[in-house]
Amino acid sequence: MCGRYSLTARIDQLLPLMGSNLPPGLLEHYAPRPLIRPGEPVLALRQEHGQFNSALMLWGLLPEWSKDPLNGPRPFNARSETVGEKASFRGPWRHRRCLLPADGFFEKGQRLTKRDGRPFWLAAIWDRWIGPDGSEVESCCVLTTAPNALVAPLHDRMPVIVPEGLEQAWMEPLDGPGLRALEPLMQGWSPEGWMVEKPRSANAAEQLPLFE
Repeated sequence: MCGRYSLTARIDQLLPLMGSNLPPGLLEHYAPRPLIRPGEPVLALRQEHGQFNSALMLWGLLPEWSKDPLNGPRPFNARSETVGEKASFRGPWRHRRCLLPADGFFEKGQRLTKRDGRPFWLAAIWDRWIGPDGSEVESCCVLTTAPNALVAPLHDRMPVIVPEGLEQAWMEPLDGPGLRALEPLMQGWSPEGWMVEKPRSANAAEQLPLFE
């Protein structure tokens, strides 16, 4: 499960991952975030119209077909096993997969991170809602999978993590066999090179009810 995560990496550590096409103002105003919650803006890497670009999105998916953006569920997690079946997720799963940079995620008050401290990719899907007045809201949710041996004592779900070098394969618009080829990425990741540490502040141990 992933209901809280962190991105405390320096901007110079992120630039090689995110590329040069950053959201306006990010380079000048970027600040490390030790605790990121659902409903907050998050940094994402996506592919659109054949181009990779980064964007700021709200964490909590608002489907493009939603009639009332102020009410109704805004899931921040989606189960990878059923992401292609549910109405809110089917379209984004086929055509709008994205990646969220992180350097830790929280379960039961514990922070899980790589031993070398390097950022990693949370697998996600995103959508764009367009209002009657032309206003736009871009939002996303994180995919989850069965836990590995490191996470299992803390929770029965964990985020899907996409290894470096597979960014393009993950974000390419796909259907049918192409989507099935992504399934091994969502069957869990090795705990080797990862560790569990105490949160850096009391706030980081916050928990809230999880949807998936």
